[in-house]
Amino acid sequence: MSDTPAPAAGGRRGRGGGGRAARQAKRSAAVAAAPYLERSLVPVSVLDEAGLSQIEENAETILNEIGIAFQETPEALELWKAAGAQVDGELVKFPRGLCRQIVQENAPKSFIQHARNPARNVKIGENATVFAPNYGSPFVTDFDKGRRYASIEDFQNAVKLIYSIPALHHSGGTVCEPVDVAVNKRHLDMVYSHLKYSDKPLMGSVTAAERAADSVELCRIAFGGDLADRTVLTSLINASSPLRWDATMLGAATVYAKANQASIISPFILAGAMSPVTVAGLAAQALAEALSGMAYTQLVRPGSPVIFGTFAASMSMATGAPTFGTPEAGLAIYVMAELARRVGVPFRSGGQFTASKTPDAQAAYESAHTLLPTVQAGVNFVLHAAGWLEGGLALSFEKLILDGDQLGAMDVYGKGVDMSENGQAMEAFRTNPPGEHFLGNGHTFANFETAFWRSGLADNNSFEQWDEDGSKTAAQRANERWKQMLSDYEAPELDDALDAEMLEFIKNRKDSMPDEIG
Repeated sequence: MSDTPAPAAGGRRGRGGGGRAARQAKRSAAVAAAPYLERSLVPVSVLDEAGLSQIEENAETILNEIGIAFQETPEALELWKAAGAQVDGELVKFPRGLCRQIVQENAPKSFIQHARNPARNVKIGENATVFAPNYGSPFVTDFDKGRRYASIEDFQNAVKLIYSIPALHHSGGTVCEPVDVAVNKRHLDMVYSHLKYSDKPLMGSVTAAERAADSVELCRIAFGGDLADRTVLTSLINASSPLRWDATMLGAATVYAKANQASIISPFILAGAMSPVTVAGLAAQALAEALSGMAYTQLVRPGSPVIFGTFAASMSMATGAPTFGTPEAGLAIYVMAELARRVGVPFRSGGQFTASKTPDAQAAYESAHTLLPTVQAGVNFVLHAAGWLEGGLALSFEKLILDGDQLGAMDVYGKGVDMSENGQAMEAFRTNPPGEHFLGNGHTFANFETAFWRSGLADNNSFEQWDEDGSKTAAQRANERWKQMLSDYEAPELDDALDAEMLEFIKNRKDSMPDEIG
């Protein structure tokens, strides 16, 4: 595979590969130095003030007249009673404006998630975008071994690859589900793998309150013994849509809020099954659910960081199967991002979704139809930004690499048009006679190494050169790339004493409980 520019049509590669390699390394270092994307692109809005206000009013009606269930969580119900909500069994109904007021008066507009390597700290909120990988897939797939249940080795390899992809700013959480480790113990191995094989920010476990507490404790050890109120974890708290929070998610959210760790309060909606079929209906429901969840975290600990999340997809009304990359889902991202800005909190949505079973044209189109609205809408935290396949059932190693490549393009796109003196390029016009090309111009020479984003995987050579190189598809080149990346992988530094302390904690926790298989 070549990272070099395309030669002239019908030509062959020139000499001087060492110089090209050095320039490529320079570009890669420049990308790697940016721990997150700072957007200059103005967010796109698809609704006017009247439309946004109507959805907000509809969400308040849902909260006030229909209510949200808080299942089997007496602590939550007591907090809501004290805050002035009407509690009837597990159903909570809220005075109009209460949830929004609690969030706006307490939740931060943005926050820093600290990484084990401070150079990789990320800002979440405002004009920042953080790309995080696939999450939650029980299967992994690659061209060599095919589709299979994920193992802890697959998980570790995924973390190593994510660490090695510059445009992925975040290590993620359950990038795939290692089913060869007991259900009640695998969270320990997953969190440890993130801390051991990467020094990017990470996500904690949410499958039980005690597993959330274990995640916090492992980070406390890895960060030197005292978190000192730093936010080092961002974790996914999904609503049991429609209009319900379950005890498991609320338990994890409670642990994280008390520890000043961030929660992504995220309705999980397949429109038509878990919400009405319309974008406006979905948006009103998602806003109501998110406001109630975010407000709850602020009742637990005012000021704890929180992210307004949505996962919105459509479904086939003929088969019931989830569908991705649809225009309705893209519109939902735009609408929900605008609603989150009006609340005044960071927003999570989007990614590179597809229902395809292999990294093919369907996967590319559907992923692009999610990724572009994600960046144009100004999403702050992008989960599932790379690797998602088969409606989320599988993590694809090839697609992880292909998606990571496209995230590099979004880093350029999201920064918008360069209007600096160099960007305006007036010196180039002053020094270039009319009718002469700009290839030899001083401005071109000064900028040619970084002038345009260049894919590390796309083939722009002539047909003859492509054919001579084996006629490889992009996915085949990605297969070669991820294997080379694993071969080249070098682990970040980790203090031996802290590593030993984490391993001892994991051993003691595993020894304290029998294996659970479900």
